[in-house]
Amino acid sequence: MVKSLITLAAALWAAAALAAVDVNRATEAQLDAVKGIGPAMSGRILAERKKAPFKDWQDLVERVKGIGPGSAARFSAEGLTVNGDPFKPAATSR
Repeated sequence: MVKSLITLAAALWAAAALAAVDVNRATEAQLDAVKGIGPAMSGRILAERKKAPFKDWQDLVERVKGIGPGSAARFSAEGLTVNGDPFKPAATSR
């Protein structure tokens, strides 16, 4: 029984650590907690968000210097979302 409670507590803690952080609602501290986003990047995100909320990932990538498709994919893998949506790379045409 004790092992089950410890396992459950560990699972809940892990889930909370990986909880989604929405770029349009996050505080500076929440953005900084996303691996790869530091104070400079979170400051740029918040400055652009003051102008208008981000419509989607493409809008975030276009408006925030230093965020490209690669970093957007990494931030998404770390739990960052835009309006609740994870990053989906644009389909490449052949």
